[in-house]
Amino acid sequence: MDDAESPVVSVDEVLASGDAGMLFPLSPAKAPAIRPPPAFPKRGARLRQAQRSQMAWGRIDLDATLPEEHPARAIWTVIARLDLSALYAQIEARDEVAGASAIDPKLLLALWVYATSEGEGSARELARLTELHAAYRWICGGVEVGYHTLSDFRSQQGEIINALITQVLALLLKQDLVDLSRVAQDGTRVRASAGAASFRREQTLHALMVEARAHLEQVTRDAADPAISARRSAAIKRGAKDRLTRLEAALAQIPQVIETKKRSGAKDTTPRVSSTDADSRVMKMGDGGFRPAFNVQFATTTDAARVIVGVAVTNRGSDQGESTPMLEQIEKRTGVLPNELLVDGGYNQHKAIDEAAALDVTVYAPLPSPRKVDTSKAVPQNAQSDSLASCGDPPSAPPALDPHLPRDTDSKAVAEWRQRMGTDEAQEIYKQRAATAETVNADAKTHRGLDHLVVRGLTKVLGAASLFALTYDVLRLITLKG
Repeated sequence: MDDAESPVVSVDEVLASGDAGMLFPLSPAKAPAIRPPPAFPKRGARLRQAQRSQMAWGRIDLDATLPEEHPARAIWTVIARLDLSALYAQIEARDEVAGASAIDPKLLLALWVYATSEGEGSARELARLTELHAAYRWICGGVEVGYHTLSDFRSQQGEIINALITQVLALLLKQDLVDLSRVAQDGTRVRASAGAASFRREQTLHALMVEARAHLEQVTRDAADPAISARRSAAIKRGAKDRLTRLEAALAQIPQVIETKKRSGAKDTTPRVSSTDADSRVMKMGDGGFRPAFNVQFATTTDAARVIVGVAVTNRGSDQGESTPMLEQIEKRTGVLPNELLVDGGYNQHKAIDEAAALDVTVYAPLPSPRKVDTSKAVPQNAQSDSLASCGDPPSAPPALDPHLPRDTDSKAVAEWRQRMGTDEAQEIYKQRAATAETVNADAKTHRGLDHLVVRGLTKVLGAASLFALTYDVLRLITLKG
């Protein structure tokens, strides 16, 4: 039939005709049948089930599991450039000497540096990550590492880790990536691994010593019991000895605490020392509270590199006098002294300013709050009343002393410091302190796990702070492409 003669059928006509307008008739719609639940839900289901008894092949190419640009590779490259002879000299398994082979110290150091960069500070958790995390497995390269080995490495190698900071600085200085002319120093209080209730009086410590000795004797006698395994017995005995050692260390700190209280003029002169960490002291924290802590000091360059050039730890709550030993440390590490040192108000001790000036270092520190003039020679009260009666004006408050004016008792260096801090140039320079030193403290506490300590004692705490400083400088070296 010709297209012109084909009848045109509208939609309404099709709908009105029912099945007439369809090629095939449709059967009436039926409601879906509701199938009853199977008596055995698992029967007939196609499942992929675990087959733990079947042997399977796994990926063993550790190098392929880690991307080429992963930070762990960069950290390993930097660690490989360092001189680790001091660590290798401690290895006793050599040539024909009997004993198990030692774990490569480079491997242990790289594990701790990478873990610190990720904010991990627990040896147990680090040991677990070496089995589960691709980056840690890549660093290990198939070597099994226990948490005891990791913990001992961090606790015992703090001095060497501190020395490695100097090597990283040498790499930066060799390539002219660091400007040491201006350095900022700041301290931060880090929570100690001790509770407030662990601080005891001398009499209490003596009583605990008697109990600890009796407990050690009892544990030693029980060690012969065949029902207790040798490993468990050794662990119990080691714990008893550690408790006794901590109490002895606490008693040894009593004279120092007494001297500190006398020097500070504290109202409560009763000495209390922690039975958990004898070196820790109760300090005022950033939130205004008082808790056991250590005072960790960092010195940082204010240039674009912004690297740590000095690290120290004390158990004093004040920063007074801490700038002088830090300047000596910087000179020892780098061979030069900074021209300028930026510190906050806690360091503005006159003696420290004089010592810095003797080293040709210019100190930038805020001046103390202005005090009122001496009113000992003021007009007597009766004379003031007569004066009021005669003129009718109330007496004005004594004028505040200008903090920028030299005092009669000031040394030349202190007088110059007062006048210097009154200039706009000095104020602009001082702004760089917070932009550098404060950011290092924030990085340590927020991203690197240094908001609390998991080790005890000044020596070990210094090792933990040095590990952070080493990690920080290694990351800066990588960022600067040194």
